Amino acid sequence: MVKPRNDSNIIKAARGEERVDLLLQGGKVFSTSTKEWIETDLAISRGIIVGWGHRDAKEVVDVSDCYLTPGFIDSHMHLESTKLWVDEFVATVLPHGTTAVAADPHEIANVLGVEGVKALIESSIPLPFTFGVCASSCVPASRFESPGATLNAQDIATLLRDDHVLGVAEMMNYPGVIEADIDVLAKIAVAGNKRVDGHSPGVSGFALDAYLCAGIESDHECTMYQEALEKRRKGMWIFLREGSAAKNIAELSRLVKEFGTDHCALCTDDREPKVLLEKGHINDCIRVAVENGISVEDAIVMATSNAADYHGLTNLGTLSPGYQSDVLVFESLESLEPSLVYQKGRLVAKNGKMVPGIINAKPAPSWMRNTVHLNHEISSSDLTLSNLDSNSTVRVIEVHEGSIITTERLVALSQLKVQRVNRLAVVERHRKTGRIGRAFTVGFGLNSGAIASTVAHDAHNLMVVGGLSDQDAGDMATACNYLASKGGGQVVVHKGDVLAFTPLPIAGLMSESPPEEVAKHLAQAQQAARILGSSINEPFMTLSFLGLSVIPELRLTDQGLVDVRLFELVDPTVST
Repeated sequence: MVKPRNDSNIIKAARGEERVDLLLQGGKVFSTSTKEWIETDLAISRGIIVGWGHRDAKEVVDVSDCYLTPGFIDSHMHLESTKLWVDEFVATVLPHGTTAVAADPHEIANVLGVEGVKALIESSIPLPFTFGVCASSCVPASRFESPGATLNAQDIATLLRDDHVLGVAEMMNYPGVIEADIDVLAKIAVAGNKRVDGHSPGVSGFALDAYLCAGIESDHECTMYQEALEKRRKGMWIFLREGSAAKNIAELSRLVKEFGTDHCALCTDDREPKVLLEKGHINDCIRVAVENGISVEDAIVMATSNAADYHGLTNLGTLSPGYQSDVLVFESLESLEPSLVYQKGRLVAKNGKMVPGIINAKPAPSWMRNTVHLNHEISSSDLTLSNLDSNSTVRVIEVHEGSIITTERLVALSQLKVQRVNRLAVVERHRKTGRIGRAFTVGFGLNSGAIASTVAHDAHNLMVVGGLSDQDAGDMATACNYLASKGGGQVVVHKGDVLAFTPLPIAGLMSESPPEEVAKHLAQAQQAARILGSSINEPFMTLSFLGLSVIPELRLTDQGLVDVRLFELVDPTVST
């Protein structure tokens, strides 16, 4: 990390020759370099830490016996997964101590392309926050997905010229990388001297070697210790993830306890509003890390200086002289909830609440709405696999609680009801192609009715899951048509009635409402899904990943059923 260069005024303040703007007096300052708590004052001027030790100051804040750390940084996240527009997201996470993120906006990019990413960046600029963006590398994630827009190497190069863009985002098309696909390698090449994030669940051995030789530098998809260990041994950065659906810190904590914090950072990837409100953000990742035996000092390093080092956030991540004064003040490290949050030396949050007037809302442009375009009104027959022989055996996508990995289960058609299998369909919603993918899934446990969503990683077509009866197929169709009429969101339908609806009008992905309102709608939808028999905690989050054609084993897109292991389309039925 290259240290920031500051002007003569900052140097003069550091020498103690003029009053500083702010002195945080009497606290224990965390050194990310030595992992020590140093009892000293912290002097701040013009948004910069100018030194340790007493200075004359315009404002003195007594933080005696408190712990001071740098602001927390999320090493990899998707704003769209929070379902909040950027101003509401910032207002939600700042009180928990997150002052910077490295965001991959590939959800917006899949729906609205480069212009959607630029609009997101533009709306983040006035906010008291470092909203770093990584140029989305996989739009679409693979050839099996049908997004509303595509990003080629030239588009990525255009984004990289923006000062807010940190590097190239997660390269999910790992089969393309390993096979040296020319277009895929071109996207990596345009990164130049900036980072290229990875996404390689389960990749190991020679395949991993090939992936790394292409220039990939990180991975946040490790779910097992041995996988993470091999990747770290081979020089990869490992982002320990704690999201809403995927929670991996407990399993990967051993990686840090045995080998230290080098090449490790923390990330949330995908977090729902309810989790943000109830548990927090990166501070919760630190909390989980500590609960699993990682020292609080090591966890803080991963959440601050390591994240800054990796992403080239050269002005962040440490409380050293010369760095931006993003400072968290903790009365206790047990709760990991800061009592004071400073961003560029300005108090932005206090005791879990934003300081009034700090956030100036910049709404999403109107052209980012009304993005659900169906070829025709969906009928129940559109969503049903036809010509199935009563003796058929079908491939079923099995979902698992707390994981986005799926497995393939072979089920005889006569056993679908016994094994509580549900129908699954994906309706292309960007270009009115009329394409619909159809398959079966197990693990949702719906007894009847349907749930549907326009949040469907990464192409974000319309996904719907429902029961096996004709009435249920009708509910699936009703759900699809309802979402089209509302411009997107998530819905639960039973016997033709809408039981719950979460409006997500921005690209069919996000809301401009406060997190409490969005969380309320989501909770109502989850409760309605439970009434239908849903047996998993996050049915909509789980559903949203069933279209992501680069995570094993089976996925469904509008083009059909994808065997990710073979990286090809397969028939839903198995030949006998």
